Amino acid sequence: MLSHNALVVVADGHRAVLFRNVARHGVDLHEVERVSPQHLQDESQGRQPEDTTPRDEDEATFAKQLAERLNAMVLQNKIDQLAIIADPSTLGSMRKHYHKMLEQKLVKELPKTLTAATSEEIARALA
Repeated sequence: MLSHNALVVVADGHRAVLFRNVARHGVDLHEVERVSPQHLQDESQGRQPEDTTPRDEDEATFAKQLAERLNAMVLQNKIDQLAIIADPSTLGSMRKHYHKMLEQKLVKELPKTLTAATSEEIARALA
């Protein structure tokens, strides 16, 4: 069960939506931020190997940058509990970059594409 104020990240290779659980008991998600590659562009460096396609490279770079942003939020004590929902490819790329502290805050991972889902649909998926 997600705690009050837990951060829920719903991502794919092109965008992410961050929610906070505002319910004291249960899950009631309120959107707090939408993140696109442009938001993270200057926050991170690094590219994928050259044998990847430009699309694969962009998606992997976004996943890495998003993971690094979440790592920074954890290290700044901005996350008490974390749930990540992402398509399997993005989730796999993100996992490679998790900080140990982020892993300790992570309470749930779901390999699903739900970036177009409503907050109610996301809450049901987390149940």
